[in-house]
Amino acid sequence: MTTNLQAYQDYLIKEKNYSLLTVNAYLNDVLSFQEFLKINHESVALEEVVYPLIRSWIVLLVENKISNKSVNRKISSLKSYYKFLLRIKQIDVNPLLKHKSLKIPKKVQIPFSEREIENVFEVNQFSKDFEGIRNQLIIELFYTTGMRRAELINLKLSSIDFSNQTLKVLGKRNKERIIPLLLCTKSLLKEYLIVRLEKVKPSFSDVLILSKTGNKISESFVYRLINDYFSSVSLKVKKSPHVLRHSFATHLLNNGADLNSVKELLGHASLSSTQIYTHSSLNELKKVYQESHPRNQK
Repeated sequence: MTTNLQAYQDYLIKEKNYSLLTVNAYLNDVLSFQEFLKINHESVALEEVVYPLIRSWIVLLVENKISNKSVNRKISSLKSYYKFLLRIKQIDVNPLLKHKSLKIPKKVQIPFSEREIENVFEVNQFSKDFEGIRNQLIIELFYTTGMRRAELINLKLSSIDFSNQTLKVLGKRNKERIIPLLLCTKSLLKEYLIVRLEKVKPSFSDVLILSKTGNKISESFVYRLINDYFSSVSLKVKKSPHVLRHSFATHLLNNGADLNSVKELLGHASLSSTQIYTHSSLNELKKVYQESHPRNQK
């Protein structure tokens, strides 16, 4: 690894506070482009690149059937690296300054219905031991707060404020937000904290959600848990924490919540991010409209 790449890795870890998984993903994308240069433009170093060379890499990726979404991710990693080089004065101009991302067709995410959510709690008889209460709490937190998977995994004991009935969540770019808790969620949290005592390890003493061995849970564990529980009540192809977050937003909108409030609860920086959740509420609105308008009764 070159000196600049090593410095970039340190920057991502120490200053950006990215996880090792994210850091490795960024570095692998940059190294992939470096390999392309080595094969096709051997005399050109990463620091000497001009946009046409990057463009030729993009063309190659597309020709190799790499999806637009994956190409955009790779270019985003590369753009981040060149921003870093600009910052440390290793280059004068970011070669990706005027690059426009490839278009990605929007996929309509289908949320769980309110009935499917209810069925998860009715069909699955959660045991009253540590794992049963913890699993129920994970599903409950996703559906009643709309938090992201990484946000749930990184919750601390200090995140809970029982007196104000709120939860402090650390979102993207280390942005904090306060989410109100329902009484049922507050009650389940208290129940969980009692059984959690038997699993606590000193190294993870402030981590809220623990594995059965007392360690911090992983993203793959959370994904499998949601998929397993919802497989018994839903035929939807995708059953993930994000679908639960989507369901949270959609059900709030269906029941009269305004878009700005949902935006704040989700931790979105702009309304445009929240608007992707409105298609389902619009469908519900159309249904109510068709069934209720007097002109349609004739």
